[in-house]
Formats: sequence, C-alpha cells, structure tokens
Amino acid sequence: MNIQSKTVSRVRSYLAMVSIATLSSLCFTTPLKAEVNNTLANAIIDDFNDPTNNTLGIPRQFFNDTVAGGSTTAELNVAEGVMHLKGKIEPARGQPGWASSVLLLDPQGQPIDASEFSGIRLRVKLNAGNLSVSANSIEVTNFDYHTAQLPVVPDGKFHEIKIPFSTMKRAWSEQTALNTKTINGVSIVAFDLRKAQFDFAVDEVSFY
Repeated sequence: MNIQSKTVSRVRSYLAMVSIATLSSLCFTTPLKAEVNNTLANAIIDDFNDPTNNTLGIPRQFFNDTVAGGSTTAELNVAEGVMHLKGKIEPARGQPGWASSVLLLDPQGQPIDASEFSGIRLRVKLNAGNLSVSANSIEVTNFDYHTAQLPVVPDGKFHEIKIPFSTMKRAWSEQTALNTKTINGVSIVAFDLRKAQFDFAVDEVSFY
C-alpha cells in the first residue's frame, strides 16, 4: 500500500471512530424535554454560558481515542462563555488520534429539522492542531457523517467560520447531499495522524 493510500485509510478510520464515539454519547444523555415539533427555536446550539449544558439544555459530551486504543489526553475548561480544550494527541499504532466535543440537538438523540438554515457557524480560536466539524445525521448508518475541516489558522485569535451544509463531505461513501431535516448533533474534533499538541477555544456554535 502506498503512502497516499495509507493516509486515506487512516483518515477514514479516524472519521469512523469519531462517529462511533458520537453515537455512543447518546447512551449518557440526561432525558429532557425535546423542542416542539422537532424544530429549533433558536439558531444557537451552544454559547458556553453554562459549565455543563449546551444552550438547548443538553449535557455536552467529550470523547477521545482512548476508546479505540489511543492515549490522547485532554484538559477541558468552560468559563466566561468560552470552551477551552487542550491536550496531546497520541494515536494508537497505525491509527489517527482524536478528541471530540459532541453537542446534541435533542436529549434522546432524535433528529431536529434544521432545513431553514444554510450551515454551521463557529467562533473559534486555534492555538495549535487541526480541527474539523461534522453534522451528524440519523440517515447515515455507516458512521461516515458529513464533515469539513475548519479553515482557521493557529494565530491565537477568534475567527468566525461558516461551513455551508452543501460543502460538507463524506470520506469514503457515495457523496450524497446532507438531509438537514435529520441532524441530531454537531461534533467539533481535534485530530492528527501522529503525536501532536492541540489547543483551541470556542465561544459559540450555531446554525446560520
């Protein structure tokens, strides 16, 4: 297998493991009342003004590659309206490493109709590492969710990033359009194919 094929294979493995972790998070969600008619009353998913719950009142979930044999470590702090996550990616042998922050849209993992929106908006500050965002649809059954890497430079400043739903891609499956009526969560993921530091902060995640 050549280097390019190995890299593609590793990226696919990373996406699959992150998506599995996202799905697993549903088992730990505290039951809360869902939005009326499964629609969002507000475009804001999380403004990080609560230390444990997102703006929809649902506990945030955090996972890393230790569930798949990695040794990634992460230090989390949510204060003054900002989520700060930093640590060290240490992948398992032959696998990519990752640390995932999962924002559910419904306490039971049910889909929410986000079809009135065009994409995902984030205000993010990157100090080190690589970041991606995924829109997790219940129609995707092989964990290959629609994902995009965040085009933000590690300059230590907050930037507004808008990711149109139409530009989000699946890694190895047929390129189907994301059904925005079936999204149940958004994941923000630090990742790397080798040992590396990551350090980023987010002060808002919303649809736009």
